[in-house]
Amino acid sequence: MDTTVSFLSVTSVPRLSWSSPTALTLRPPLASLMFLVIGLVVFGLGEALLVAAGVGVSPWTVFAQGVTNVTGWSLGFATFAISICVLLLWIPLKQTPGMGTILNAVIISLVLEYLLPYLPTSEILAVNIAMAVAGVVVTGFGGAIYLVANLGPGPRDGLMTGLQAVTGRPIALVRTCLEIAVVVIGWLLGGTLGLGTVVFALGIGPSMAIGMRLLQTRAAAQT
Repeated sequence: MDTTVSFLSVTSVPRLSWSSPTALTLRPPLASLMFLVIGLVVFGLGEALLVAAGVGVSPWTVFAQGVTNVTGWSLGFATFAISICVLLLWIPLKQTPGMGTILNAVIISLVLEYLLPYLPTSEILAVNIAMAVAGVVVTGFGGAIYLVANLGPGPRDGLMTGLQAVTGRPIALVRTCLEIAVVVIGWLLGGTLGLGTVVFALGIGPSMAIGMRLLQTRAAAQT
Protein backbone atom coordinates (compact mmCIF):
# COMPACT_ATOMS: atom_id res chain seq x y z
CA MET A 1 0.00 0.00 0.00
CA ASP A 2 1.31 3.47 -0.84
CA THR A 3 2.89 5.29 2.09
CA THR A 4 0.80 8.41 1.73
CA VAL A 5 -2.40 6.37 1.54
CA SER A 6 -1.65 4.11 4.51
CA PHE A 7 -0.97 6.90 7.01
CA LEU A 8 -4.22 6.11 8.84
CA SER A 9 -2.69 2.76 9.85
CA VAL A 10 -0.19 4.61 12.06
CA THR A 11 -1.65 4.09 15.53
CA SER A 12 1.46 4.80 17.61
CA VAL A 13 4.83 6.51 17.34
CA PRO A 14 7.20 3.94 15.78
CA ARG A 15 10.48 2.98 17.43
CA LEU A 16 13.44 2.88 15.06
CA SER A 17 17.15 2.15 15.48
CA TRP A 18 17.85 5.77 16.48
CA SER A 19 14.99 6.00 19.00
CA SER A 20 16.02 6.41 22.63
CA PRO A 21 15.21 3.35 24.79
CA THR A 22 13.59 5.68 27.32
CA ALA A 23 12.34 9.25 27.19
CA LEU A 24 13.41 10.27 30.69
CA THR A 25 17.21 10.13 30.56
CA LEU A 26 20.10 12.53 31.03
CA ARG A 27 22.42 10.42 28.86
CA PRO A 28 20.53 9.75 25.63
CA PRO A 29 22.10 7.96 22.65
CA LEU A 30 23.89 10.46 20.42
CA ALA A 31 21.78 9.49 17.41
CA SER A 32 18.55 10.08 19.36
CA LEU A 33 19.73 13.52 20.47
CA MET A 34 20.82 14.41 16.94
CA PHE A 35 17.46 13.45 15.42
CA LEU A 36 15.64 15.25 18.22
CA VAL A 37 17.42 18.50 17.38
CA ILE A 38 16.97 18.01 13.62
CA GLY A 39 13.26 17.31 14.08
CA LEU A 40 12.72 20.37 16.26
CA VAL A 41 14.58 22.62 13.82
CA VAL A 42 12.44 21.33 10.95
CA PHE A 43 9.33 21.74 13.12
CA GLY A 44 10.31 25.35 13.83
CA LEU A 45 10.90 25.99 10.13
CA GLY A 46 7.38 24.79 9.36
CA GLU A 47 5.87 27.06 12.00
CA ALA A 48 7.91 29.97 10.67
CA LEU A 49 6.55 29.34 7.16
CA LEU A 50 3.00 29.39 8.54
CA VAL A 51 3.62 32.68 10.32
CA ALA A 52 5.27 34.22 7.25
CA ALA A 53 2.30 33.18 5.10
CA GLY A 54 0.14 35.54 7.14
CA VAL A 55 -3.15 33.77 6.43
CA GLY A 56 -4.00 32.63 9.96
CA VAL A 57 -2.37 31.47 13.18
CA SER A 58 -2.29 27.92 14.55
CA PRO A 59 -5.34 26.51 16.42
CA TRP A 60 -3.56 26.70 19.77
CA THR A 61 -2.81 30.39 19.21
CA VAL A 62 -6.52 30.94 18.44
CA PHE A 63 -7.25 29.19 21.73
CA ALA A 64 -4.76 31.44 23.54
CA GLN A 65 -6.37 34.50 21.95
CA GLY A 66 -9.74 33.34 23.27
CA VAL A 67 -8.31 32.89 26.75
CA THR A 68 -6.91 36.44 26.69
CA ASN A 69 -10.37 37.75 25.82
CA VAL A 70 -11.85 36.05 28.88
CA THR A 71 -9.04 36.62 31.40
CA GLY A 72 -7.33 39.80 30.22
CA TRP A 73 -3.97 38.03 30.25
CA SER A 74 -1.31 38.72 27.65
CA LEU A 75 -1.05 36.30 24.73
CA GLY A 76 2.32 35.08 25.98
CA PHE A 77 1.07 34.36 29.50
CA ALA A 78 -2.09 32.72 28.17
CA THR A 79 0.05 30.44 25.98
CA PHE A 80 2.23 29.59 29.00
CA ALA A 81 -0.80 28.87 31.20
CA ILE A 82 -2.31 26.61 28.53
CA SER A 83 0.96 24.69 28.25
CA ILE A 84 1.01 24.12 32.03
CA CYS A 85 -2.60 22.89 31.97
CA VAL A 86 -1.80 20.55 29.08
CA LEU A 87 1.20 19.17 31.00
CA LEU A 88 -1.08 18.48 33.98
CA LEU A 89 -3.28 16.43 31.66
CA TRP A 90 -0.24 14.23 31.04
CA ILE A 91 -0.57 12.79 34.55
CA PRO A 92 -3.74 10.72 34.01
CA LEU A 93 -2.58 9.94 30.46
CA LYS A 94 0.71 8.55 31.85
CA GLN A 95 2.95 10.51 29.50
CA THR A 96 6.69 10.72 30.25
CA PRO A 97 8.57 14.01 29.82
CA GLY A 98 12.19 14.23 28.77
CA MET A 99 14.77 16.67 27.52
CA GLY A 100 12.75 16.93 24.31
CA THR A 101 9.91 18.45 26.34
CA ILE A 102 12.20 21.34 27.33
CA LEU A 103 14.15 21.60 24.07
CA ASN A 104 10.84 21.73 22.20
CA ALA A 105 10.17 25.23 23.51
CA VAL A 106 13.80 26.40 23.37
CA ILE A 107 14.78 25.27 19.86
CA ILE A 108 11.49 26.14 18.16
CA SER A 109 11.56 29.61 19.74
CA LEU A 110 15.13 30.15 18.52
CA VAL A 111 14.26 29.03 14.99
CA LEU A 112 11.30 31.39 14.88
CA GLU A 113 13.38 34.25 16.30
CA TYR A 114 16.30 33.98 13.89
CA LEU A 115 14.75 32.47 10.75
CA LEU A 116 11.45 34.31 10.44
CA PRO A 117 13.00 37.68 9.44
CA TYR A 118 14.66 36.02 6.42
CA LEU A 119 11.60 34.26 5.04
CA PRO A 120 9.97 35.88 2.00
CA THR A 121 6.53 37.47 2.20
CA SER A 122 4.02 37.99 -0.56
CA GLU A 123 0.83 39.94 -1.20
CA ILE A 124 -0.44 37.22 -3.55
CA LEU A 125 -3.03 35.06 -1.77
CA ALA A 126 -2.23 31.91 -3.76
CA VAL A 127 1.45 32.16 -2.79
CA ASN A 128 0.58 32.67 0.87
CA ILE A 129 -1.77 29.69 0.85
CA ALA A 130 0.97 27.56 -0.71
CA MET A 131 3.38 28.72 2.02
CA ALA A 132 0.82 27.83 4.69
CA VAL A 133 0.33 24.34 3.25
CA ALA A 134 4.11 23.87 2.99
CA GLY A 135 4.46 25.06 6.58
CA VAL A 136 1.98 22.46 7.83
CA VAL A 137 3.65 19.64 5.88
CA VAL A 138 7.13 20.65 7.11
CA THR A 139 5.88 21.03 10.69
CA GLY A 140 4.31 17.57 10.56
CA PHE A 141 7.47 15.94 9.21
CA GLY A 142 9.62 17.68 11.83
CA GLY A 143 7.21 16.52 14.51
CA ALA A 144 7.47 12.95 13.26
CA ILE A 145 11.28 13.03 13.43
CA TYR A 146 11.50 14.38 16.95
CA LEU A 147 8.73 12.14 18.31
CA VAL A 148 10.41 9.03 16.90
CA ALA A 149 13.62 10.12 18.70
CA ASN A 150 11.65 9.29 21.90
CA LEU A 151 13.24 11.88 24.17
CA GLY A 152 9.99 13.42 25.34
CA PRO A 153 7.29 15.25 23.39
CA GLY A 154 6.27 18.87 23.71
CA PRO A 155 3.11 19.61 25.74
CA ARG A 156 0.65 19.41 22.84
CA ASP A 157 2.30 16.45 21.14
CA GLY A 158 2.35 14.60 24.46
CA LEU A 159 -1.38 15.21 24.81
CA MET A 160 -1.81 13.75 21.33
CA THR A 161 0.22 10.60 22.05
CA GLY A 162 -1.51 10.19 25.41
CA LEU A 163 -4.98 10.41 23.91
CA GLN A 164 -3.93 8.03 21.15
CA ALA A 165 -2.75 5.48 23.71
CA VAL A 166 -6.05 5.72 25.60
CA THR A 167 -8.34 5.59 22.57
CA GLY A 168 -6.31 3.34 20.28
CA ARG A 169 -7.32 5.49 17.32
CA PRO A 170 -4.92 6.50 14.49
CA ILE A 171 -2.56 9.38 15.27
CA ALA A 172 -3.84 11.39 12.30
CA LEU A 173 -7.43 11.18 13.56
CA VAL A 174 -6.56 11.95 17.19
CA ARG A 175 -4.47 15.00 16.28
CA THR A 176 -7.06 16.32 13.83
CA CYS A 177 -9.88 16.00 16.38
CA LEU A 178 -7.72 17.67 19.02
CA GLU A 179 -6.86 20.61 16.78
CA ILE A 180 -10.47 21.07 15.67
CA ALA A 181 -11.69 21.01 19.29
CA VAL A 182 -9.09 23.59 20.32
CA VAL A 183 -9.85 25.94 17.44
CA VAL A 184 -13.62 25.72 18.02
CA ILE A 185 -13.20 26.55 21.72
CA GLY A 186 -10.80 29.39 20.87
CA TRP A 187 -13.20 30.79 18.29
CA LEU A 188 -16.15 30.61 20.71
CA LEU A 189 -14.03 32.54 23.22
CA GLY A 190 -13.33 35.25 20.63
CA GLY A 191 -10.12 34.04 18.96
CA THR A 192 -9.46 34.96 15.33
CA LEU A 193 -9.67 32.32 12.62
CA GLY A 194 -7.89 32.37 9.28
CA LEU A 195 -7.46 30.08 6.29
CA GLY A 196 -4.08 29.00 7.64
CA THR A 197 -5.76 27.97 10.89
CA VAL A 198 -8.08 25.60 9.02
CA VAL A 199 -5.20 24.23 6.93
CA PHE A 200 -3.21 23.55 10.10
CA ALA A 201 -6.10 21.97 11.99
CA LEU A 202 -6.92 19.57 9.16
CA GLY A 203 -3.39 18.95 7.93
CA ILE A 204 -1.07 18.60 10.91
CA GLY A 205 -2.32 15.14 11.99
CA PRO A 206 -2.06 13.52 8.55
CA SER A 207 1.30 15.26 7.96
CA MET A 208 2.75 13.81 11.17
CA ALA A 209 1.37 10.35 10.42
CA ILE A 210 2.72 10.39 6.85
CA GLY A 211 6.11 11.52 8.20
CA MET A 212 6.18 8.61 10.66
CA ARG A 213 5.19 6.17 7.94
CA LEU A 214 7.93 7.49 5.63
CA LEU A 215 10.56 7.16 8.38
CA GLN A 216 9.36 3.64 9.21
CA THR A 217 9.35 2.58 5.57
CA ARG A 218 12.82 4.03 4.96
CA ALA A 219 14.20 2.26 8.04
CA ALA A 220 12.67 -1.05 6.95
CA ALA A 221 14.18 -0.70 3.49
CA GLN A 222 17.67 -0.28 4.97
CA THR A 223 17.49 -3.45 7.07
